[in-house]
Amino acid sequence: MSDHDRLRLAIIIGSTRRGRFGPTAANWLTGHARRRRDLDVDLIDLAETRLPQTLGDECEPRPRSVAALAPRLAAADAFVVVTPEYNRSFPAPLKTAIDWYLDEWKAKPVGFLSYGGPSGGLYATEQLRSVFAEVHAVAIRDSVSIPDYWNEFDADGNWPKPSARLKAAVTTMLDQLLWWARVLHDTRAVRPYAF
Repeated sequence: MSDHDRLRLAIIIGSTRRGRFGPTAANWLTGHARRRRDLDVDLIDLAETRLPQTLGDECEPRPRSVAALAPRLAAADAFVVVTPEYNRSFPAPLKTAIDWYLDEWKAKPVGFLSYGGPSGGLYATEQLRSVFAEVHAVAIRDSVSIPDYWNEFDADGNWPKPSARLKAAVTTMLDQLLWWARVLHDTRAVRPYAF
């Protein structure tokens, strides 16, 4: 497969808390994504981006950290957001990160890997679907949900335990995400999204 045919996937770690599980889940997902010949992967950790918590006015120049992340998001053909569920929602730094940008999300597909207690982060995912629709992104149907994620560690602290359900879920999500990414990438090349 030529470099021209490869798509760029940005995996975004949405939690910035100390002791968070997000990097573990994101690294597992990144490993699966990098095995695919049709993908280049960019792992974005919001804890490292240092985006300001307070949004600026539309006429103000973007802060340096916001401007630094913009090209990475713009270069992505698709996104997967890795999010915990906090109080039936997603983390505030993730919302702020979404709100700092607009054109970078437009007409691109977004998948979700969520984790939490019994719900597996599905409340967070459902809210994120609405938020991404507002910035003109396309949320794909199938996601990866990890209920009671702390039970997925094996005796050595590795994650996850062999799980046919999780492996099947990540394969399905990536297949759907890349179908949408290819269609939207090719369409944007012919007819730019202008809304």
